[in-house]
Amino acid sequence: MPGDSSAARMQSGIKVYGQNHTEVWALDSVSVQFERGKFTAIMGPSGSGKSTLLHCTAGLDNLTSGQVWIGKTELGSLNDKDLTLLRREQVGFIFQTFNLIPTLTAKENIILPISIARKNPDLEWFEKVVETIGLKDRLHHRPSELSGGQQQRVAAARALVSKPQIIFADEPSGNLDSHSGAELLDFLRRAVDEFGQTIVMVTHDSSAASRADKIMFLDDGRLVGEMPDPTIEDVLDRLKQYGN
Repeated sequence: MPGDSSAARMQSGIKVYGQNHTEVWALDSVSVQFERGKFTAIMGPSGSGKSTLLHCTAGLDNLTSGQVWIGKTELGSLNDKDLTLLRREQVGFIFQTFNLIPTLTAKENIILPISIARKNPDLEWFEKVVETIGLKDRLHHRPSELSGGQQQRVAAARALVSKPQIIFADEPSGNLDSHSGAELLDFLRRAVDEFGQTIVMVTHDSSAASRADKIMFLDDGRLVGEMPDPTIEDVLDRLKQYGN
């Protein structure tokens, strides 16, 4: 069982797609631990298993074999209903596509997970998140009235507002221009530093990855290295080894 410092953990994770001659090992005996209150980036070549690692750790996909914990809960021990509940209450998600409901305002989109759970939002926390993300004057606008960067910040606020144990972000700045992407990444960094949030982010962007406390490198479904306290220069040098 993972210790208290672990927000999520995978042990001997194997994920195989297809059968026989079409078999693809997306994850090959991966063991990783994501420390609480830290920002971890996952990098590697296209097809290296980055998103598969993220989805399996987040409980969005099942491993072929191995185990995953969110906090002290082993996901394989849960039925579908309990797994859905755990994802809703303990996990936040930020995807490359913003996944906002077009008919809802920014505020309604942000508190949607709490509304679905039929809970009342912590108004003080909600206001703190909205202020930090710089959307106070856009709360009553619908997604079509917001820029791409603003929409992604709404998605990030939605991930934070339910106070999850951990947030998984899959290429969160991938559809944004450099200015909007930098704003979003600054917010994620602040969420870790000021709110004690735990974030795991898949990215191919060396600048984005350099915001993290640590980078994990995957290649051919295997964990092939780690880099604490990364700089952009260090990341670019390391990626050359993997053909990126």
